[in-house]
Amino acid sequence: MELWNYLEYAAWGLSAAFGLHMVLDWLKTDSSYSEDVLTSSREGELEAMAEEHKG
Repeated sequence: MELWNYLEYAAWGLSAAFGLHMVLDWLKTDSSYSEDVLTSSREGELEAMAEEHKG
């Protein structure tokens, strides 16, 4: 039973580490790029132009 307790604590630790990493990455991305860049649809525009040239 003791092994399962250690595995449970390890799972909670990994979950906390991943959550912290996600928050830090979010803050880094948010401070590096403006809201306009993050919400732009430039990729969609490029795909639409590529499809027009194929057709």
